[in-house]
Amino acid sequence: MTATVRVTGGAVSGAEEPGLTVFRGISYAAPPVGAHRFAAPRPVDPWDGVRPATTFGPSAPQSDALGGGAAVPGDDWLTANVWTPALDPAARLPVLVWIHGGAYVVGMSSRPEFDGAHLARAGRIVVVTVNYRLGVEGFAHLTGATTHPAPVNRGLLDLVAALRWVRDNVAAFGGDPGRVTIAGESAGAGCVAALLAMPAAAGLFRAAIAQSVPGPFFTPALAADITAAVAARVGCVPTVADLSDVDPARLAAAGDAVTAAPADRWGPAAARQILFAPVVDGDTLPATPWQALAGGAGRDVALLAGHTRDEQRLFTAMAGLLGQITAEQATAALDRFAPAPDGAGRYRAAFPEAGPDRLYELVHSDWLFRMPSVRLADAQVTGGGRTHLYELTWPAPGLGGVLGACHGLDVPLVFGNLTGTQPALLLAGETGEARETGEAREAREAGGPGPDAVALSARMTAAWIAFVRDGDPGWPAYTAAGQLTQVFDTPGTVTTYPEQAARQIWQSHPFAPLTLT
Repeated sequence: MTATVRVTGGAVSGAEEPGLTVFRGISYAAPPVGAHRFAAPRPVDPWDGVRPATTFGPSAPQSDALGGGAAVPGDDWLTANVWTPALDPAARLPVLVWIHGGAYVVGMSSRPEFDGAHLARAGRIVVVTVNYRLGVEGFAHLTGATTHPAPVNRGLLDLVAALRWVRDNVAAFGGDPGRVTIAGESAGAGCVAALLAMPAAAGLFRAAIAQSVPGPFFTPALAADITAAVAARVGCVPTVADLSDVDPARLAAAGDAVTAAPADRWGPAAARQILFAPVVDGDTLPATPWQALAGGAGRDVALLAGHTRDEQRLFTAMAGLLGQITAEQATAALDRFAPAPDGAGRYRAAFPEAGPDRLYELVHSDWLFRMPSVRLADAQVTGGGRTHLYELTWPAPGLGGVLGACHGLDVPLVFGNLTGTQPALLLAGETGEARETGEAREAREAGGPGPDAVALSARMTAAWIAFVRDGDPGWPAYTAAGQLTQVFDTPGTVTTYPEQAARQIWQSHPFAPLTLT
């Protein structure tokens, strides 16, 4: 069976699924191609009749280097998907808008781990997931005189357009445009943090969830220099006029080539092979999220923020370096990423028993995700806003249990998609301490999650739903004095923020935009 809804542009038909109506691939803005490539997002062109909304839209052009999954072909990159349990404008259900991660260069809302069916059913909420421009298309800093100027942070402007589409259309899907929560993980959390700081996004959401916020934001000088290097790979200068006729896939491949051999003058961004990030340009993004929130930009927005304990371990494993970090590599990482003054010495003093592997993991985790996330909570409190903080410490049992509470582990737990996805492999093979039913044992023996994963997922899903519904995930708000933090584990607890040693090392670090060195 199908159901029809009228949205900006025309009518769309979705599919009936158990307890839900699902719409996939609805255009929230016009395709940013042809004469409109590298431009700000534009309204959709109206269409006649009923447009099917039963398949996901095309993914934005993206990197092949990070294993993001098979791209969906096509030019209509700016689409939204909706899961709703009540296709009734009078329902006024709370709305969750999910922004996928992927280092700002890879990812798509069609990936199965972002299927919103479980969240929508469990919480009786409307779940929206969106695509946005990535890499060169979304975040390259194009320069030079041109008749078609390219705004900075086009990927973020896409998300603003998506949120305006939600505001204008979600009531038709049973949602309440006054009860919108934005959420994301990794680069998606970076986008959430940026939206909190963007004047163009003010008033489009009442709450925000930021899972593993990445610290890197760029100055215009750094972004422009990186863009020039990518353009040079295809024999161009970094202007709209020169790049608009270059195939997007070719530009994405050029980005991969530069990522593999970054310039030393890009400093920490080069060391972590990060070529694209939101640009603090003083206009679309006037300040970093930490500066903006400390100044009160998020005072009227409830914030849920947190990170996993072992953020870096996944990346160390992907590089084939687990258990192989040398003393020289650890020293180089401390010298590069630990904050001044004498961050390396303070790490060694704070963690005297840590060997090279541990020191390497700590400083990378703290620089990239852990400290940016907790400091976002600090900034929100400083600015007079309310925040709730969490840390996921439950170790993933899958893949031999070597990854601990690694980056991305929270995604399948929050969405409740515990089987059939790549992140769900982290949950497979658990024996668990909880009482195991016959069905759970059969699932585990077949490669599915054990009872601890199921129970922890239920708790995290319930907390996220409660926050979307009421702005309160079920544990006390974080304050500068108490620093109360929900630790997700088996069992979990609420305690003072656990990573105090790292917090002290980073307490004065400003998280300023990265620039040329």
